[in-house]
Amino acid sequence: MPVSTTIARIQSSADLTPEVLKNLNEHLSTLEPREIIEWAIDHLPNLHQTTALGLTGLVSLDMINKISIDREQPHLIPLIFLDTLYHFDETIDLVRRCEETYDVKFNIYKPVDCNSAKDLEAEHGEQLWEHDEATYDYLVKVEPAQRAYDQLQVKSIMTGRRRSQNGDRGAIPILEVDSTGLIKLNPLAYWDFKQVWTYIRANEVPYNALVDQGYRSIGDWHSTKKPVDENDERSGRWSGKEKTECGMHQDYFKMRAAFVAAKKKKEQQRQAAATATPIAVATSS
Repeated sequence: MPVSTTIARIQSSADLTPEVLKNLNEHLSTLEPREIIEWAIDHLPNLHQTTALGLTGLVSLDMINKISIDREQPHLIPLIFLDTLYHFDETIDLVRRCEETYDVKFNIYKPVDCNSAKDLEAEHGEQLWEHDEATYDYLVKVEPAQRAYDQLQVKSIMTGRRRSQNGDRGAIPILEVDSTGLIKLNPLAYWDFKQVWTYIRANEVPYNALVDQGYRSIGDWHSTKKPVDENDERSGRWSGKEKTECGMHQDYFKMRAAFVAAKKKKEQQRQAAATATPIAVATSS
């Protein structure tokens, strides 16, 4: 008997034992992305879409819109956008265009007590991503996301990750549970870039104007370039670094612990500098 007819609506990640996850993924892998999203709407608890409006996320957004129209309901999956304060202007403009096209509002989250990059730099210095990348990722992505999930009582999220993006994403399942107990759905896990782009064009989905300039995976302006490898759409991200993720899909507890440790060390350095005794320099008369 198909899994979809034997499992009741999932209440939390506690319902998703390894065996249940395995069976669900086997079932979901036989479905098309739109069918996966429909299944998620009917089965996953407090589902939200967290998106930076990459092409894959835009396909999901458009599919949700079509499902909502068919069911004669408002947009069925609430949206979360993390404003890192370092997005391209084209990305921020795309948020506005998507809100207009799909008649939906984003829940927008920024770093704590910051409305601009200057606010963040006043506290942590300029180009934090260069000298403390882990802290930067935590401040602009990981903490705002966790705050959003707490405030909105999110139990499940939809992501735009695909296996064809390689790196840490090379073997992702359609459905998974992270270290915090958050359920993650990757409805387009098995699609490649060509399938995504074909859908975007065929359905006239709004997309980032930078794509027409040759960009493929678009994040913060300081860590995004055009792909250096035509067969790897994310090769323009963090060019020259051994990095494939921004922290959003890494172990939250490890990133939190690293951030706290770095913060403590920084405070100790400040205290040491404040209490240091100046050395007197003798001068001749």
